[in-house]
Amino acid sequence: MGGRRARFQIDFFTVALMYLLAAVSLFVIANATRSLVPAHDPFYFVKRQLMWIFAGTIALVVVAWVDYAKLKKLSPYIYWFAVALLAYVLIHGQSALGAQRWIQLGPFQLQPSEFAKIAVIITLANHLDRKKSLNRWRDIVSPLVHVGIPMLLVLKQPDLGTTLAFAAITVGMFYMAGVPWTKMLIFPAGLGLMVLWIYLHYRLGIPIPIMHDYQLKRLLIFLNPYSAPLGAGFNVIQSRIAVGAGGLWGGGLAGAQANLLGFLPESYTDFIFASVGEVMGFVGSIAILAAFLVVLARGTYIAFQAKDRFGTLLAIGVVSLLAFHVLESAGMATGIMPVAGVPLPFMSYGGSAFLADAAGIGLLLNVYGRRKSQNYKPAVAKTVSLLPSGEGVDGEITVPPSRS
Repeated sequence: MGGRRARFQIDFFTVALMYLLAAVSLFVIANATRSLVPAHDPFYFVKRQLMWIFAGTIALVVVAWVDYAKLKKLSPYIYWFAVALLAYVLIHGQSALGAQRWIQLGPFQLQPSEFAKIAVIITLANHLDRKKSLNRWRDIVSPLVHVGIPMLLVLKQPDLGTTLAFAAITVGMFYMAGVPWTKMLIFPAGLGLMVLWIYLHYRLGIPIPIMHDYQLKRLLIFLNPYSAPLGAGFNVIQSRIAVGAGGLWGGGLAGAQANLLGFLPESYTDFIFASVGEVMGFVGSIAILAAFLVVLARGTYIAFQAKDRFGTLLAIGVVSLLAFHVLESAGMATGIMPVAGVPLPFMSYGGSAFLADAAGIGLLLNVYGRRKSQNYKPAVAKTVSLLPSGEGVDGEITVPPSRS
């Protein structure tokens, strides 16, 4: 190699899928907002989403262009800036629908918790990469505290969906960092304790101070939405009806009656997958999920191709975030997951979410583009050579780290 720098390569396939999903979202948003748009501008929401797609493109380019080694050096500043923004929201943030999550910037509202997810991915990757060992319980305390601080600030807003997203990021990155299975059990154990706590809350009245009553109802209503058909279960019921009304091929704009008549709440934000089902049907919905699956597969491939452990952890953090959002958003719309207010990546209307998702894709492109740069070495694996010493690396395979 002689010290030559490898040319930056772009994963055009992943970028194309992102913009394909964004393009489909414009069609779905146009349908979902027909009963909401101002009379003088039927494409009001579509135009605003186009503006956010343009802004997201800038964010993608900037994040992809800056060498992620520099992001590693800036990790402490990124982390505390994100924490400061989350704390600021609790004091001076804008409130809507019972939550205080937004900062007003002129005519726009930004949601710092969306950007905090990207900040946590970058800074947790650095935190885990600097750990020489993750085999002891005390080794994972500081990474848990690292994520726990922004999690508690977001839960206080309250924003249950983003709180769960932080948990998903942590699980994925801990696994890829090589945390032993015996330590990974804290996550299902924590989930089990939460379920037990909720059960005791309803059976014995034990309070849950970290959650509001309406959050608990929304969290559990998917189990039996008809127990409150005009209350907490209304969204889930209408969402199921919209998905079912789409049939195999969808009703198109003319057949999307749930949106036209205004029966489906949040049809262009949290419940946009229900709008996809109504307009594009089962076939279209499966196609959208298949596109997301390919993006996740590409992200996982990029993680294993990274030149270093930090790059691998960055990529798998983005994959974990996107996977959780797709699973929760689609599951929420079809009534098989709790209602946690999670947007569908690249498709739900909203600027902060699209900017954060685009930045996540930028991180993937950053890692992919520099995978063949100087000082390449496998990220999370021990290398086993298949060639005699001195014959290069083309015959090497990688073996995942052991888990004890």
